[in-house]
Formats: sequence, C-alpha cells, structure tokens
Amino acid sequence: MQQIKFRLGLILAGCLWINYAIGQNEQQANVITTAVPFLMIAPDARGGGMGDIGVSTTPDAYSLYWNPAKYAFIEKDFGAGIGYVPWLRGLVNDIGLASISGYKRFGDKQAIALSLRFFSMGEVMFTNDVGQELGAVKPNEWAVDATYARKFTRTLSGAVAFRFIYSNLVPVNYTKYDVRPGMSGAADVALYYHKELEIKGLSATYINFGFNLSNIGAKISYSSSSTLRDFLPTNLRIGPSFTMDIDEYNRLSFAVDLNKMLVPTPPIYYPDSIGPDGKQVIEKGRDPDVSVVKGMIQSFYDAPYGFKEELEEINVVVSAEYWYNKLFAIRAGYFWESKYKGDRQFFTLGAGLRYNVFGLDFSYLIPIRNNNPLQNTLQFTLLFNFEPIKPKDKEGKQ
Repeated sequence: MQQIKFRLGLILAGCLWINYAIGQNEQQANVITTAVPFLMIAPDARGGGMGDIGVSTTPDAYSLYWNPAKYAFIEKDFGAGIGYVPWLRGLVNDIGLASISGYKRFGDKQAIALSLRFFSMGEVMFTNDVGQELGAVKPNEWAVDATYARKFTRTLSGAVAFRFIYSNLVPVNYTKYDVRPGMSGAADVALYYHKELEIKGLSATYINFGFNLSNIGAKISYSSSSTLRDFLPTNLRIGPSFTMDIDEYNRLSFAVDLNKMLVPTPPIYYPDSIGPDGKQVIEKGRDPDVSVVKGMIQSFYDAPYGFKEELEEINVVVSAEYWYNKLFAIRAGYFWESKYKGDRQFFTLGAGLRYNVFGLDFSYLIPIRNNNPLQNTLQFTLLFNFEPIKPKDKEGKQ
C-alpha cells in the first residue's frame, strides 16, 4: 500500500501546482492546492499564447473555458476547436491535455456550446506493499461541459455552464484498499460586457469586460468510506480588454485578467498539537474543513497573514494581440503569481492563422522563475468556423 501511495504521489506531483513552490522557504510559502487541477490548464493556444488570458477577449470556440457568456457575441454561426497541451514534456512524453469544443448560435441573442477535456497522466507501474508489480496503468481525468449563453441587452450577456468531472487516479481494482475514481459536478456563472466606442482617427474601437465564476461544485473523494474530501478549483476570473481597428487591415488589442482561487487558504498549525476534536490546533488562519459555499466566502478573509496575503493570492495576466487583415495574428503575454503562492512567472508568445473556415493557433512559454510544465513545448489548436447556410432564391442563387 505504501508503494501505491508513493507512486500516486508522483502522479499528482506532476499535476498539482504545488510543484512551483519547490525551493521556497516552507514557513513562508502557503500554496493553495485542490483536486482535479487539470481544470485550470488553458486548453487553447490562443489564450495560452497571451499568458493564460481570455475572460474578456473576443469570443471563439474555446470561450467555454474562459467565459461562456462570450458565445452570445460570437460572429460565426457555428464552429469547433481541437487542441492538445503537452505536459511535463521535459520529463516524459505521454502526459498531456486533449480537448475538443464546439458551439452553435441561434439568432442574434443566444448560443450553446459543448466541450470535452481529457487529461492523460501517462503510463505508471503500480506495486503492492512488498514491491511486487501489479501492472502498468494509465491514470486519467476528464470533464464534459455544456453551456447556454444569451444577450440581456445590446451590450451585456450572461451564461451558465454545467460540468461533469471524472478523476481516475488509480485505474486498477484495489478493493482491498477502498480506492475508487472520484466524481463530481460543477457549474459556472459568467457575464460579458461589449461596447463599441467612437474615437477620432480609428476605424472602430471596443471595450469589453468579463466575469467568470467557475467550478462551483461538490467536493470530490477517492474512497467510499473516507470522510476526506477535496475542494474543486473554484476560481474567480475578471478583467477588461480594449480593441482598436487602426484601419481596415490592422487591429490591436490589450487585455488584463485577475484570478483568485475561491477555496480556503491552508492555515498555520501549532507543531505537534492535537485538539479535543482530533484535529491539529490552528495558530493562524481559519479551519479549512468547511462547506463549499462557506469556503468560497471564507477565501476572502482566511489567509494566515491577513489582507496582505489575500492580495498575494490574486494572479495578474497582461497581454497584447495584433491581427493583420483578420488572417494573421501575433500575440504575447505575461503571467505573474506571488512567490508565496507558487511563484509562477512567465512570458508567452503566440501566433495565429485564419483561412476561410480554418484556423490554426500556436503558443510557446518562456519561464522567468522556476520551471514550468509547458516550457520548451509548442501548444497548438485547430479551429473551424462556419457561416450560416443561406437559403436559395427561386433562381437557385444564394
């Protein structure tokens, strides 16, 4: 059993973002961790090429991940996207996130979308307590999403999304140890504001603002008898973007995203102390063993070091995107995270191509501090966007 736990820990080490805190002082670092962290991996190369951003950028097939309310403002009638994200490619070559997403617009005010994300953790050899090999397995996790988006006014839209999550970290029948796949459901609530401005000297300008509260759902467990249940990565993402058409060929956009995990911050415990309830005694902070709703509310004031630490839990992303004639794009972004919350800091570069109904996006990540699972790898996304089929007139013309 110890061998199983050890190898399972190795799998999770490649996924959980606590890896980014390696090398920091343990007394200072206070990284928030959750179950199924693959839900926070950007599945598309466009958002990945701009520093992991997308709550208020222009809508596309992968808006379900960033902000599903954007679908109500999408220009095309229907479309789809296929993507793959290599993970820890510097160590192994069989871990990655594959995804597919599609949408359909109905009239000018509403749209629906579906997506599937599949995270494979590669091949792992499991052993028993005495080191005997039990066979090679391939742990995996996946999520199926669905959303409905609708315009409330000419400038504001909203959406709700629903998600089924399946996490099979030990895909072997270990009835002796009461291990089972984890399952849960979650929901997103999103808003998107889009308004055209008039600025002298520019063909057109737009200001957008996005809000997405994602992964609101029941805790997940990997045992039928254990009372230990882990939070989903509930996340608040907000931010503005500004787009200007310099002329009929050149478009330039800037965007900012702010992200905060809405799960309890780990408290600081007194060393070697157990209270009457059998739990460790908290020195600073608050008890993280609370309900999902209370945990979301508590996440705004439960940091052991007070308001300063709460601000450190906000990740900041800035980006720029340039389009030429709606055919070719170049992108760049910067992601910042506090050194006490994981210390992820990196630049990203990206490019995009569009031709008729086809599109192709690429992204590349350059780490600034600490290693990153996506460093030295090329992420790509293939897109398809279709216009509505126009009915033919009496002469057979469309």
